[in-house]
Amino acid sequence: MAPVDVSVISALAALTGAAVGGLTSGIATWLNHRSQVRTEWILHEKTRRQMLYRDFIEEAAKCYIDALQHDEADIPGLVGVYAKLSSMRAMSSKPVVHCAEDVARKILDTYLEPDKSFVELREMAINGTIDLLRGFSDACRDEFEGMRPIQF
Repeated sequence: MAPVDVSVISALAALTGAAVGGLTSGIATWLNHRSQVRTEWILHEKTRRQMLYRDFIEEAAKCYIDALQHDEADIPGLVGVYAKLSSMRAMSSKPVVHCAEDVARKILDTYLEPDKSFVELREMAINGTIDLLRGFSDACRDEFEGMRPIQF
């Protein structure tokens, strides 16, 4: 077997080192970019959901107060609640959707109950039964906590 020239071994070692270094750098760049894109997507999703949930809460609260005081349904308000609920079905977690469905159902049921006086509304506020949206808010918070980007 012929002796291998030391300069060939040095050249091969240098090329191998450069290839490994380049590959490592490329993989690190790709992973970093992937992480940034995922973080941006999560932030965008959170913002979209926050706006949807805020609008749902405002619309549902208005309809609920109307239902507590009137037996005639606020149809445009209910349509708004159900439109937002449908949007949630497309993008939200199941617990959030279930809680939103419970809110909508409770609003509809409330229209069938006798109207509440101011004194009754005050009592409901004091004992906490007027807070129709607590479960929904809790489910939203849990969903947002689960959306935190994974840190490496």
